[in-house]
Amino acid sequence: MPRKLVYYVAVSLDGYIAAPNGDPSAFPIEGDHMEVVLREYGDAVPSHVQKALGLTAPRTKFDSVIMGWNTYNPESNGGLDSPYAHLHQIVASKNARSVPDHVELTHDPLAKIRELKHETGLDIYLCGGGELAGELLPEIDRLVLKRNPLVFGSGIPLFGSRSYQPVEFVHARTRTFDSGVSITEYDCAR
Repeated sequence: MPRKLVYYVAVSLDGYIAAPNGDPSAFPIEGDHMEVVLREYGDAVPSHVQKALGLTAPRTKFDSVIMGWNTYNPESNGGLDSPYAHLHQIVASKNARSVPDHVELTHDPLAKIRELKHETGLDIYLCGGGELAGELLPEIDRLVLKRNPLVFGSGIPLFGSRSYQPVEFVHARTRTFDSGVSITEYDCAR
């Protein structure tokens, strides 16, 4: 089966993936939904969090991750320069940046995703942020939205400032949890 680009992300009821400054910490990390997060999407759990929880990445869903500079930026992420050490890490930036040797930098994320889709491997995890998701929307095959019972009012939109261009997705399944979180999956209709 061809590799898919999967946008797996926590989102507020009003469509934001982080506070205006990019901080996602308002989303709950406790509750009955966390079993699914850790079991089914363990590859998307950052390496340092896995280590703290005594977990090992299952390496069954994702083998690569792409993220924008603001999501990756070690200066704003507690000095972490390899947040997903268990995955092939790709950082998208329009500007020249310095990244460690074990992190790949791309100035053309669409071309990079199209290249990766032709390689053998597991799916590709689109970690964020919203601007990158908006740019990569033509290549997103699956949305996995962890909708949280929060209203932010403002913040980083799910697809950044993407212009109006409808893209149809088909509902695959929704699971609801006592925590108030729902995990909804959609497949691109193309």
